[in-house]
Amino acid sequence: MELKIRNIPDEKPVKLAVEVPASVFRDLDAYAQAVARMNPEDGPVDAAKLIVPMIARFMASDRGFAKIRRRKII
Repeated sequence: MELKIRNIPDEKPVKLAVEVPASVFRDLDAYAQAVARMNPEDGPVDAAKLIVPMIARFMASDRGFAKIRRRKII
């Protein structure tokens, strides 16, 4: 089984506070546990650290957003 998020890059963070529904957090926590099981040598995974790679992957795969960026609209 392949997960879209496999490892978490360590970059200098910018603080951002976000509230998510409990159901989203439960799913995020379950995803973190799945990532940890696939990479047991890395130890436990903090669910909050998955948010950035998930958002980055989402934006990278959004063709409409890519088109807007290419046209330099934003």
